[in-house]
Amino acid sequence: MSLNDRYALPTALEAARLHAVDQLFQLDTEPEDRFARVTSMARCALDVPMAAVSLLAEDRQWFKQCDGMTLGGFVPRDQTVCQATVARFYRGDLDPLHIIEDTWQSEFSELPAVQGEGGIRFYAGYPLVGPGGHAVGTFCVYDTRPRSLDAAQRRTLLELARWAERELQNSDDLDRAAAVQRQLLPAPLTDLAGYSVSGLCVPAFAVGGDFYDHYPVSGGAVFTIADVMGKGLAAAILTATVRSALRGASRAIDWTGGGDVDIADAVNSVAVQLADDLDSTESFVTLMHLRLRAADGALDYVDAGHGFAVHIGADRQARPLHSRGLPLGVSPEETWSSVRLMLAPGDTVVIASDGLLDLVGDGTDMRPALEFLAGHSDPTELCATLRAMTGDRPCLDDVTLVAIRREASG
Repeated sequence: MSLNDRYALPTALEAARLHAVDQLFQLDTEPEDRFARVTSMARCALDVPMAAVSLLAEDRQWFKQCDGMTLGGFVPRDQTVCQATVARFYRGDLDPLHIIEDTWQSEFSELPAVQGEGGIRFYAGYPLVGPGGHAVGTFCVYDTRPRSLDAAQRRTLLELARWAERELQNSDDLDRAAAVQRQLLPAPLTDLAGYSVSGLCVPAFAVGGDFYDHYPVSGGAVFTIADVMGKGLAAAILTATVRSALRGASRAIDWTGGGDVDIADAVNSVAVQLADDLDSTESFVTLMHLRLRAADGALDYVDAGHGFAVHIGADRQARPLHSRGLPLGVSPEETWSSVRLMLAPGDTVVIASDGLLDLVGDGTDMRPALEFLAGHSDPTELCATLRAMTGDRPCLDDVTLVAIRREASG
């Protein structure tokens, strides 16, 4: 019986396991320092020349990180010891570590990686658990000479393997959160006659604390840009909460208010709704919430500590709209009021997160950003330029922006 047949899993179980591998979105991605730190420490702590983090795909073992070996990124699955390590996980072996002290005296002695001078003589592998509790790959150390591990070394290997496992699981969580966050961005607003609107959101990390939103309401549209304090999953969770609350409050006010709608009512309502959550998480939210009346260009807005919004007039001068209120979550007694700006034909309003200041300047001086926006008043062209810039170099902070232009008549 071949090794493949000996360590094959039932068809349905293998299909579920392969689906879990796919859910990680890690196959064929670039190496990352977070995995290299684990393999480097393993080589040092256990005095082994080789260590690896790998995923077991349908027909190959693919290495996310491989130190001390030149393998071209993968080996055929039927030529691996790790297929046995994964199978042992499903067979309920009490010891999760799969240790072979001398591979030449094992069933794996004929594998290409084992044979010959410099081949793998010692193997120790641990099954890495991913989505759904499935063994998606292995953390392994290798040596070119037979050897054993004492109790302390076994504990060290287990700790390092679980570290690698946590990194894989974090990849899964972040990728899922990033996908959801992208899906929550609004579809292009293409049916607002006489206006062009464009937006972008580029997180500095996998997920971010910024968001923008826009959607049609009677007689016009509502726009939001917000920045939740912090980065990562915690900020992303609060971001989704703020977005949902603002959408609900704004639409409720629009439905019940008829033609007499004050956008500040939505912000004040949401501040009350989220007060306990923001207090318990010690967070705050800067935001700008706007409602456009399309017929005459009346743009009512509430600035809750956002601090970076720009009006670009027909003279191509970029004038900042100064902040007029505290962020949500700073003071429970704070209330917000709206301010009206009239957009003339040819005018543009840009609302951006402070990540724009880092992208086009030194992060503190607003003047480079004002000059940049003055030269890019067309929303579509502005967002295309910023996307190209964020692709050329990593962002120091989330870059989020909405641009609204009232087209010139005639």
